Amino acid sequence: MSARTVQRLMMGFYVALFFGFLFGPLLVMAVTALNTAQYPQVLPFEGFTLDWFAVLLDDRNLVDGIRNSILIGIFVVLLSVPLGLAGAIVMTQIYARARSLYYLVVVSPVLTPGIIIGISTVIFWRDVADSIGSESVYDGLFLATLGQSTFISAYCMLIFLSRLQRFDPSQREAALDLGATHTQVFFHILLPFLKPAIFSAAVIAFLSSFENYNTTTFAILADKTLTTVLAGRVRQGTTPAISALAVLIIAITLAGAVLYEVLRRIEQRREQGRAQAAAMAERAEAAGGMAPAAALMSS
Repeated sequence: MSARTVQRLMMGFYVALFFGFLFGPLLVMAVTALNTAQYPQVLPFEGFTLDWFAVLLDDRNLVDGIRNSILIGIFVVLLSVPLGLAGAIVMTQIYARARSLYYLVVVSPVLTPGIIIGISTVIFWRDVADSIGSESVYDGLFLATLGQSTFISAYCMLIFLSRLQRFDPSQREAALDLGATHTQVFFHILLPFLKPAIFSAAVIAFLSSFENYNTTTFAILADKTLTTVLAGRVRQGTTPAISALAVLIIAITLAGAVLYEVLRRIEQRREQGRAQAAAMAERAEAAGGMAPAAALMSS
């Protein structure tokens, strides 16, 4: 056996071990969701069933937690993405000497423990509610949205900053020289350039909100989210209905990834088609301009 064969075998073993470590728990969870056993287990496999998915849908606490997590995630996206975009634009516009201090201030929520953010959010808005004499702002969903947005907006800002580093300022300067306003430059030049970053920031913001626990468990008050419900179930004892929920989340994630890839390839083909059409038009125009010149030379 040659050294090259041994190297290939070791590489194959490493790759198999890596993917087994990565996808093994997902496969185990899928099997437990289809097993008739009352406790999540793979062996012995007592029988195939889909009843745990029905049990999941009948669990009002889990359903309410999923609904609240989705609502909070949507509001966090609507709040964090504009804040992150504004923070990134300000970073590119302020003086270079002030950028280090500004960056430290806006990124500090990421370095702050989630427990501190959750508790400080509750205390601050408790005082606000007492000062204005209204309990409307002291709501679990509202506090969880604000608490999560304080650090998730920093994630969005970092995504926008990485995209803005490739932006050519001469495009903005040329548009302003031609009479465009700053608002027109923002909507017609900057936003189209930032479109991929906006989509990425929105996805990251929603997923970060959906899986957050440390900040949410203190800011949510009497309400519940998926993570807080699952944490309580783990302490009390789980059932295969939790595995069924995991299978649904994995299926939705895979479907979203496949859909995104399909749409991305369709967009790439359209762009390639536009580029080819433009190139053919340029060649045709060049050929049309050369024909009169050839006629003059022949005469």
